Amino acid sequence: MRLPWFLLLLSGLAQAAPPLPDIEGWQDYQAGRWQQARDRFQRAAADGNRVAAFNLAIMHWRGESVPVNRDKAIHWLRVAADRHLPQAQYALGLLYENGDGVPRSQPQATHWFMRAALQGHRVAQLDLGTQYYLGRGVKQDLRMAAYWYQQAAEQGDAGAQYLIASMYEHGDGISQDLESAIRWYARAGVQGDVAASLKAIALARRISPSPSP
Repeated sequence: MRLPWFLLLLSGLAQAAPPLPDIEGWQDYQAGRWQQARDRFQRAAADGNRVAAFNLAIMHWRGESVPVNRDKAIHWLRVAADRHLPQAQYALGLLYENGDGVPRSQPQATHWFMRAALQGHRVAQLDLGTQYYLGRGVKQDLRMAAYWYQQAAEQGDAGAQYLIASMYEHGDGISQDLESAIRWYARAGVQGDVAASLKAIALARRISPSPSP
């Protein structure tokens, strides 16, 4: 299940997340002084600030203080992504995955997910694992899928925890290890995944069946 920073997938990419804080203009933005916020973000972005560029992208995407302008939004998103901001890299990957404002391209989506994942972006790691698992934009590689799912799982992503548990259970892309599968299913279960909890219980019974009366 996706919980992206920049855009939530509802029907394509529709809803921008709030700008990133800790940058000049952030207080103006929160107070609804969008023109002042945009002017300050613009100055900071021109001086090389990647967070300000990301925030400008969101304001243009949403039409805050200016008419909606997807071209300008994508321009500033690219600026932030090229300056190695993982949230921007991941967001750009989502746009390419869905063809929203840019030509749909799974290779480009995978490229940007990879750049964000290498910086530790949890959801990018999950989505990169899926790209490898399905062979979207990259040659199918279950070993790499397992690697990236585990990276996201270790950061606490419940969906990734379920997926890596399943891969351990079935030996997909990784050596079969039922104890590891139980552990990851259980960790997802603790976060509210009922199906994962049931899988953990069922596997535990397979490994240590109850003695006959």
